[in-house]
Amino acid sequence: MFKSYLHQRWEDGCTNAWKLWEEITDRGYRGGYAAVRDYLRPLRTVPRTPAIRPPSARTVSSWILTHPDALPDEAQLQMKIALAHCPELEAPAGHLIREGVAAGRADDLPGLHGFANGLERDQDTVVAGLSIPWNSGVVEGHVNRIKMFKRQMFGRAGFELLRKRVLLA
Repeated sequence: MFKSYLHQRWEDGCTNAWKLWEEITDRGYRGGYAAVRDYLRPLRTVPRTPAIRPPSARTVSSWILTHPDALPDEAQLQMKIALAHCPELEAPAGHLIREGVAAGRADDLPGLHGFANGLERDQDTVVAGLSIPWNSGVVEGHVNRIKMFKRQMFGRAGFELLRKRVLLA
């Protein structure tokens, strides 16, 4: 009974012996973890076809924000596959980006409504962020580094040591 369950879960993609042991223990298995680990060891030597990783959110958003004519053929094909698997992306891809913020309110997606409201409220900032070549990335990086120093030194020393560490880094 447990062997068939282990094989089924293994085929489903769960290859963590500890997790599988916990699952069958909840189902009444009384054996130890080592027995499960040893049982699964031969399965690990069988080569598995690697699963195709889905594109990252950043990649998909860059496809949506790029004009379709400017996308390479492979990216256009991958974008069509992504839109087929996640139809909620069709609304921002079709309306909000190409037709404007007002078209985004016509859809029945509350998250898109909030996003459209935020864009309209800060329209000058959005336009400046997309059109001006300067950004505050370097400053944000320094602030992040200083906060890391502060977290590392929490409870150990005062401001003077933090100051020296920031200036000497």
